[in-house]
Amino acid sequence: MLKRTVLAYQNRAIATYEVIEELIKLAQEMREAVRRGEDLGLSDDELAFYDALAQNASAVQVMGVDELKVIATELVLNVRKSVTIDWTIRESARAKIRVMVRRILRRHGYPPDLQAEATKLVLEQAEALCGEWAGEE
Repeated sequence: MLKRTVLAYQNRAIATYEVIEELIKLAQEMREAVRRGEDLGLSDDELAFYDALAQNASAVQVMGVDELKVIATELVLNVRKSVTIDWTIRESARAKIRVMVRRILRRHGYPPDLQAEATKLVLEQAEALCGEWAGEE
């Protein structure tokens, strides 16, 4: 959201006050996310994966919040261990992580018809988080 707002401002598509409004809105959403993570007992990374898994309301209904929290925690641990600096470029590394995510989802009983979309969303979250993860090694 921040990138989109700054780009719109740079392209003169929005005025300064609109940028400020967007920044205030973004700050409120970030505070809400932190509060939600604390309420669920999840770290920021775990919350990102939880949100990817809970994107589909029927998955939340079928599995429940607690099981999705367990899956999110396991995904963070395993994906973090598997991420290499160039994993987003190397298809073999991406395939390995994709298979690992599918196995975790299957083992926990994530609805099969929703696994493909959940896997895609988890990989997108991993890509967004991998920069800081690769720096921790």
